Order: sequence, then structure tokens, then C-alpha cells
Amino acid sequence: MLECGMLERERKALRKRSAVLCKQLVVDEMLIQSLQADDILTESMAESIMAEQTSQKRSWRLLLLLPKRGPRAFSSFCAALRDTEQQHLCDLLAQSPEKDGSEGNIENLQRFVDSPLPLPTQEAISAKRARTHESMEFSLDADSPINTPVLPCTPEFYLSHCQQSYKMSSSPRGFALVISNVTFDPCSAPDLDPRKGGEVDDEVLRKVLTELDYLVTVHRDLTAQGMKTCIESFSRQPDHRTMDSSVVCLLSHGVEGAVYGTDGQLLQLDWVFEAFDNAHCPLLQNKPKMFFIQACRGEEMDCGVEQIDGPARTSSPSCEQHDAGREGPGDGESRHRTDMGRPRIKLPQRSDMICGFASLKGTAAMRNTKRGSWFIQDLNAALRLHARDTHVADLLVQVNRHIKEREGYAPGTAHHRCKEMSEFTSSLCKDLYLFPKYQPQY
Repeated sequence: MLECGMLERERKALRKRSAVLCKQLVVDEMLIQSLQADDILTESMAESIMAEQTSQKRSWRLLLLLPKRGPRAFSSFCAALRDTEQQHLCDLLAQSPEKDGSEGNIENLQRFVDSPLPLPTQEAISAKRARTHESMEFSLDADSPINTPVLPCTPEFYLSHCQQSYKMSSSPRGFALVISNVTFDPCSAPDLDPRKGGEVDDEVLRKVLTELDYLVTVHRDLTAQGMKTCIESFSRQPDHRTMDSSVVCLLSHGVEGAVYGTDGQLLQLDWVFEAFDNAHCPLLQNKPKMFFIQACRGEEMDCGVEQIDGPARTSSPSCEQHDAGREGPGDGESRHRTDMGRPRIKLPQRSDMICGFASLKGTAAMRNTKRGSWFIQDLNAALRLHARDTHVADLLVQVNRHIKEREGYAPGTAHHRCKEMSEFTSSLCKDLYLFPKYQPQY
């Protein structure tokens, strides 16, 4: 029946553009996850698509499935194209198909994808998502981060996992602090360029953390002392007592072990972690404390190495920058606080923390001037699509996997074909599930 399948005009658009789509469509995990989140693809369908060995075969299999996936499949596919920076293909599907030689037939594409011709060169793959200056300036929808609603945890999942994990039932779940330095003082920090795209990151974090039921405070463009004052005030909030967790996000230029204030002075990360340890923040003892650091940890550019048996690919097009700053001494300031006294049961000085870093020690972190940083993009996607049934450490493993697959696209700059690798450290003592949108009934 027509109402059970795709509209005929939408089928026709896919059929007419199938040859172009099969050549140019990039079917990656983010596109597939978007279609899964919209209930267009089942898990088994997604696995069968991603199991294909070449990009063309993945495209072909997806194009075979879409017309059979209901009346919403076409619009969801177009939305997924926009979310994955393939607006040009969305625009192509919106055009009235002409007799321009681009016609194809999905059912006959098997011969095309099985042909012995070599895969397109790197230049051809890169061209799939190349944009003109005009499109970069005005195609804002195509450059927006994934905004799929956070998927909810089910009661069954909560009941089967709550006993062996950190308590996560307060509403709100906790306080979240986001400090985002985008513009730096040209007099006191002349070497630190504006972090174009940084404003995208803090808005992405504000939205996703709010959906995860955190009370989010965002501060932008603070000096090193301003950051310190803000963090001290946040860590001493008396209402931490009634919350089950906390989140701190620092977005700035940085070096190994420190991030820059807008005045070019450094704030040591060890000082930040100390502010939330068991001695200095007793209200968060035995509660999970999450940190996400989007900043360079050095100036070395990861140029990557050629994979011996892997295909060429580009997963992150255009406008790449890095968040490195000049090397400098730490602020060297120590903190003196009143001894809080020893609890009856001794705790380590620092525990129950997990920290995600955008890059490895000594290397630069990449940022797209339109979509924001690679790390925050992938963290946002992981939280929205998988927090419902995945604990935070495994979410950060997923982020690592996606970051590993990314490659910069900025021809003529040092960032072209650059790589990045994120990592995380953890002193968590239990599984940390966020149990989004689920409130236990007592």
C-alpha cells in the first residue's frame, strides 16, 4: 500500500539520482545512527550496511533499503544528509530530475558497485564534500551539529543496571559548568587567535547537558583568574549535597596540563581536579565527577600514517583549526584551604572522576570553524544516541573510535588531512550510567 512505503515522487528522486548518490554519498556511522534514531533502520539493517567493504557498496545497500522503510524515510534521509555535511546531495534530491544523463536505476547498480575499477582517488573523495566560499557562509543548516533528541533510558534497563552503577536518580542529575574562551585579549595574549567555532561547542554542550537533566551554567571569555574564581564558586555550591553527579567542561587554547585564560595566563588542570577531590569538595565524595577538556595539549600536528590495507577517506571537511597556544610556564599558584577533617572511612585524595581529553599529550586538538570541535561533535552525538544504555567510559571509547576515523579537509593549509586522537582517564569505581529521561518512582 502507498501509505506503508515511500511516496512515488520521492522514490523517483532517489531512482533518478542513484548513480550520483552511489558515487558521492558518504555512509558513515553518524549517518547510520541518525537513521536508526529516527527508526528508519533497524540494528540488523545498520550492521549489514556497515559490513560492506567499500563506500559504494554501503551506499548501494542503503539506497535499496530506503524506499521500503515507510513514508518518513525520505525526509529522515535528507535530515541525516544535512547532519553529516552532505547538503549538496540533499539539494540534488530536492531538484526536479531532468534528462541530464544523471539518471540511474537502483536495482541495476549492483553491476556498477561490483565493477573491477579502482576506488576513487583521495581527491575525488575529498571533492564529495567540498564547498564554495558562498556555501560555507550561508549553508548553516548543513553545518549544524547533530540535534537528535537524547534517547530515553527504558525502565527495564534502569532496573537491571542501577544496583551495580553509581546512583543517578536525583532531578536534576547535578550541576554542570561550561567555560568557553573564544576571544582572547590582543594585548596580553597576542599569540592566541580567536577560536572560531568555539561558540558552537558551548551551545551544543548547554543543550545536550540540559536534556540530560543537568543545571547548566555557561561562562564565556574568562581570564585565568576569572576561571579559577568561577570553578571555586562552582565546587563550593552547597546544593551539590542533594545532587548525584557534576560536570565541568573547559574549552580554550591550551598546552599539556593547562588551559589559557583570555589574558594569556595558564590555569593548571591539576588545580581544577584538586578543587573537586575528596578533601576539597566533600559534598561530592563518592559521586561521579565528569570533566571534558577541549584544548590542545601541545603544538605537534598529528599528520597520521598511511594504513597499509585501508581505503582513503575524509570524514571532517573544511575549516579546520587547532587549539594550541604558545608554550609557557604554569601559573604555579598553590591552594590553601581549611582542613575538612578525616572522615570515618578514609577515601583516597582523588577518586570517582573521569576526564575526556580532545587530544593526546603533546598534540593539537582540531576544531571546525562552522561545526565546532571534533571532540565535542562526537561527544554530543554519543550522548544523544547512546547514553540511554551505555556507561560514560564506553561512550568515550565510542568517541575515540569516531575521532580516529576523522581526517581534516582544508586544502592548502597545514590542517589538510590532519588527524587527531582523543583519550580519557578514569578513577571511577562503578559503571556510570546517566539514565537519561528516566525518573525512578519510589
